[in-house]
Amino acid sequence: MATPVSQMTPIPNKDAFRSGMRAGIPVAVGYIPIAIAFGLLAKSFDMPNVITLAMSLFIFAGASQFIGVQLIMAGSMYWEIILTTFILNLRHFLMSASLSQRLETTSNRFLAAIAFGVTDETFSVASTRDESTRGHFVLGLNMIAFLAWNIGTWIGVFLAFGLPASVQASMGIALYAMFIGLLVPSLTRKPVIVVAAIAVLTQATLYFGIAPFIPLSSGLSIILATIVAAGAGALLYKEDET
Repeated sequence: MATPVSQMTPIPNKDAFRSGMRAGIPVAVGYIPIAIAFGLLAKSFDMPNVITLAMSLFIFAGASQFIGVQLIMAGSMYWEIILTTFILNLRHFLMSASLSQRLETTSNRFLAAIAFGVTDETFSVASTRDESTRGHFVLGLNMIAFLAWNIGTWIGVFLAFGLPASVQASMGIALYAMFIGLLVPSLTRKPVIVVAAIAVLTQATLYFGIAPFIPLSSGLSIILATIVAAGAGALLYKEDET
C-alpha cells in the first residue's frame, strides 16, 4: 500500500505573529534610541507632548517625523510640510505594493493594517524571510517595531523634563545622524552616489546661490532638491541599469 504524501501543515496565525515579533526584535532595539532622540528633539523645540506622541502613534515614519518637527518649528507653510513628507514617504508605496504581492491574505483591512507599519527596516527583514508570505508574520514584525518606536518617544519626552536645555538642543543632530545612517549603507552603487551628489549640489545651490536673492523656505528647497535629484536619477539610470 502506497504511503500518502504528507502535506506541510501551515503554522497557526498566533505562531506566525510571534515569529514575526521575534524577527523584529533587532529592529525594535535599533528604533528605541532614535525614538528617544526624536522625543528629546521635539521637546527642545517646545512641541506640545500630545502632538509629539500623536506623531509617533499616527504617522510612524521616523525620517518624516524628524523633518516635520524641523519644518513646523521653522514656520514652514502647511502645504510645504505635507508635500515634503509625502515625497519622503513615496517609497513606502513601492514597499507595500511589493509585500502585498507576496502575502497570502487578500483582506483589504488586513493589508491596510500591514501597510501602515511598513518601514525601511521591517521591509528589509520581511524581504529576506520566507515566512513573510504569512500576513500575521509581517503584522507581528511591524507591531514590535511600532511599539518600540512609540515607547522610545515616550521615554524621550519623559527624559526631556530632567535634561538641561543645552543637551535637549543638541538632539537636533539626531536628524542628520538618522539620514546619514539611512544613506550610507546604500552608497555602494554608482546610481545612488550620483543621485545623492545631485541632491547635495542642488540644495547647496538653492541655499547659497538663490536664497540670498529670492525668499526660499527650507521646506520648498528640500522639495525642489528632491524633485531635481529624483528626476535626474530617472533620466540617467533606467530600471535595467540599476
